[in-house]
Amino acid sequence: MVALVLRGNCWSRFRINGQEIYRESKKTVMRKTFKYRLYPTKAQEAMLLEQLCEACRLYNAALPERRDTYRTHRESLNYYTQASQSKEMRDRGDLALPNYPRAQDVLKRIDEAFKAFCLRIKPRQKPGFPGFKSFRRYDSITFPSHSDGNKLIEKHLRVQGVGDIKIKLHRPVDGAIKAVTVKRECSQWCVCFSVECQPKPLPPRDDEIGIDVGLESFAVLSNEETILNPRWCREAETKLRRAQPRVARRKKRSNRRRKAVASLQKIRAKIWRLRNEFQHKLSFKLIQNFGTIAIEDLNVKGLSSGMLAKSVHDVGWASFFNKIAYKAESAGRHLIKLRPSGTSQTCLCGATVRKLLSDREHVCRQCGLVAPRDSVSAQVIFQRARISPSNRNVEAVSSCVV
Repeated sequence: MVALVLRGNCWSRFRINGQEIYRESKKTVMRKTFKYRLYPTKAQEAMLLEQLCEACRLYNAALPERRDTYRTHRESLNYYTQASQSKEMRDRGDLALPNYPRAQDVLKRIDEAFKAFCLRIKPRQKPGFPGFKSFRRYDSITFPSHSDGNKLIEKHLRVQGVGDIKIKLHRPVDGAIKAVTVKRECSQWCVCFSVECQPKPLPPRDDEIGIDVGLESFAVLSNEETILNPRWCREAETKLRRAQPRVARRKKRSNRRRKAVASLQKIRAKIWRLRNEFQHKLSFKLIQNFGTIAIEDLNVKGLSSGMLAKSVHDVGWASFFNKIAYKAESAGRHLIKLRPSGTSQTCLCGATVRKLLSDREHVCRQCGLVAPRDSVSAQVIFQRARISPSNRNVEAVSSCVV
């Protein structure tokens, strides 16, 4: 499972003294995505590539149509206008996609790209006008609904225009399949099933824990347990140091450069898989063992733009917090997000203990506490989380978190 989306008024979020608290959902319908490997034959792979090229061609044809219509007539084409034209194109034989829903998905992608472009213009951000796509970077085909051009049959996925592709179902698809996406990833193929299912609450637990994430160690818990930082990118630096200059030396648009890029992509993909697996296992362990989990509401985007950017990107705090959030929602656990201000500069007795980033030892002159810095920060987070729910002044912030 690679993602989960909550639908409707599913996530209760409250603010208590400026701190966010997530509680058990009211609705029971959840959206998950299950990912599996595909093993197409050479003939099937050629058919899939042909469909990707045709979808990319439609994307690159619909993009200038919107641009030119606005330039000449000052009119904005929408999805429905272009979708009605795609029917005529299929009737004339100008569109080789096997069915109409696949063309719909391509046109929806363009519509979303232009909507995002318009949203970036209003706050005076760098807009980034939607551009053309290379067929080498157009990597997925989406079926908006199950059994519409695709069907899961035991150990095979039947795709219209391709045939029965062998699939490795390492676990059952839990829920009603609503959409199917076939993807190409680093010369490999996979399929993602977007399903609607019911949450599976775990037996209630009274155990509480505070988590302080860091760079020296991945996380330190308030029970003084330390989780080491695997440093996946640092471990692969030798391979990256060889692969990246190899790409830079190759002539652009040459076959040798494409092979070098493919080898670099495989290294990056392996780093991502290791990081993803580690975070899934750790978040699952925390959800299983604790009923209430307190974490810091860190500005990861801001931290990743400073001098420690490489280490912050390597540790992947944002994706780890997202995994904890949706698993806590599904299991009926409580997740509390606290403001991070002062957690590393405060003692358990309440005194302020100023420390630099290089100071890894906490020494309090008032109570005499001497302990590792991260361990004290985790216990401070735990203290604040226990104080917050007792406050009755609860301000509702949002009825839905997606």
